[in-house]
Amino acid sequence: MPWFSVFGFGGHIKATARDLVVMQGGTTRRYPLSGIGHLLVVGGHFLHTSAVINLLKNGSAISFFDIDGTPVGYLHPYGYRMEEEVRTAQERAAPYRYAQATAIAAVRSRLLFLEHAAAEAGQELFYEGELELLHQARDELEHLITMDELRRLHRLTADMYYEIVARIIPPELGYRRRTDRPYRDPVNAMFSLGYAMLYGNCCVAIVGAHLDPDAGMLHEGAGSLVYDLIEPQKAGMVDSVVVRFAREVSKHEYECSGARCYLSDDLSGRLTRAFQATIDQSRLDAQVGLLRDSLLQNSEYHVLY
Repeated sequence: MPWFSVFGFGGHIKATARDLVVMQGGTTRRYPLSGIGHLLVVGGHFLHTSAVINLLKNGSAISFFDIDGTPVGYLHPYGYRMEEEVRTAQERAAPYRYAQATAIAAVRSRLLFLEHAAAEAGQELFYEGELELLHQARDELEHLITMDELRRLHRLTADMYYEIVARIIPPELGYRRRTDRPYRDPVNAMFSLGYAMLYGNCCVAIVGAHLDPDAGMLHEGAGSLVYDLIEPQKAGMVDSVVVRFAREVSKHEYECSGARCYLSDDLSGRLTRAFQATIDQSRLDAQVGLLRDSLLQNSEYHVLY
């Protein structure tokens, strides 16, 4: 990818006239400046002026993020035009084909997860007609005409999916479906933590590609492009972890009141480490690269899942 990310805390980021030097966790790595079009600094690090000066002289941009992946600012060299080129292509793109590809991939990824989860649990998850309905919805998405129809069917299949997932969750956890904040059961709280991490990682890649994270195709509003790109990735990168933890969690690891449910620090820490293992940054980067190339070349768009 033309962008390069440094995540976490405590790294030292320097540069020579030819190489970017990153010292982190007792390891020193060197990367040719010629291969870095955009440096993404996520979290708290020591950024030396040698890195800033040599990157900007090289024509590279530098963007800064909170540890959760929220963009906070950027540096561009004088005369920098790459962002304008990509944003213009994004603004001119017809959103329907990108939204359609995303919605179809989301249904397919969720069907795969449900079928695998049913086999692993050794139980039948689907009520009569549900599986056929999901397959029919997947096929129907290929022939819908309007964005409203596409978004309506996407929401319907997503709601069905989360209600079916509830059948493999221990009933004593109180999870029935995906809800809005505040979360009143530990399963929705675990989903929220995983999706927040997935959102942050994907947002970093989107900004690295100079795309506008608020200009989505399937979703609308703030962060809508991020929501588009993570939708087909949720089942594999987050939901599988949540279902596994839900089967193992004990009552002392969460506390639910009438207002909301809190996860213990220990549970949150173990979940975070599990999500770090399953959230595949290379796949997110590749997906963002596919979108960027499709927009710039007005070519076919392929969704990974």
